[in-house]
Amino acid sequence: MIYKARRGWVVNFEKIDKLKIELDSLRPLPAAAVRNLEDIYRVEWTYHSNAIEGNTLTLLETKLVLEDGLAIGGKKLREHFEVINHAEAIHYVKDIVHRNIELSEYVVKSIHQLVLRNIDDENTGRYRMMNVGISGSQHTPPNFAVVPEKMEKLIQWYQQTKNILHPVELAAQLHFQFVYIHPFTDGNGRTARLLMNLVLMGFGFPPAIVKAENGIRLKYYETLEEASVKDNLNPFINLIAECVEDSLQRYISVVK
Repeated sequence: MIYKARRGWVVNFEKIDKLKIELDSLRPLPAAAVRNLEDIYRVEWTYHSNAIEGNTLTLLETKLVLEDGLAIGGKKLREHFEVINHAEAIHYVKDIVHRNIELSEYVVKSIHQLVLRNIDDENTGRYRMMNVGISGSQHTPPNFAVVPEKMEKLIQWYQQTKNILHPVELAAQLHFQFVYIHPFTDGNGRTARLLMNLVLMGFGFPPAIVKAENGIRLKYYETLEEASVKDNLNPFINLIAECVEDSLQRYISVVK
């Protein structure tokens, strides 16, 4: 599928569609390979999503916290909770997908509650009750008083378009619209990426990891800014498509 977007941009999903067909042709995927990939992605997805937000635990330290329950000397308690919480949120997202539960505001708030548990319990799973700014961005999120209405409309938009848009575009647009609203005081980025992957996994795609390295973190923020300020979402969709493509190729190479 080729998505003809505004301002002359073209998002080409043809390669992604071919990779998805190839992955589906290999189903049922070998159980051992799936478990191995899930373990790897649990660590890497957690590491990169946290690192994007400034968590200083390395990939190896993230693995040690998750798999061995170790505390890393010299690192903040909050950073440990961010690792543990994110892994639990992944487990919740996988359960939602497995049980084919529809995306709802309750699901969104539940994910956020897991992300901020033991970090900011007063605001976990609660829409913000104050106006906020985003550091380094020209975008000002909407007034807190309209957040509930905008979140309700976002879920309605998702339900109306989930069978119309390409799954990658759907996931990317949901991610963007969520962070544009910025419904929570903290944890919006992590929650947005979890929601994005909830959508992708629901359509049979592997989770897409937005990496915090190799210039991708900067490109991630730059494309979100362009979408927010210039109303041009296509570079962001392209970036997410690249992440999806990487995950598809990795899954195929392992299960083959």
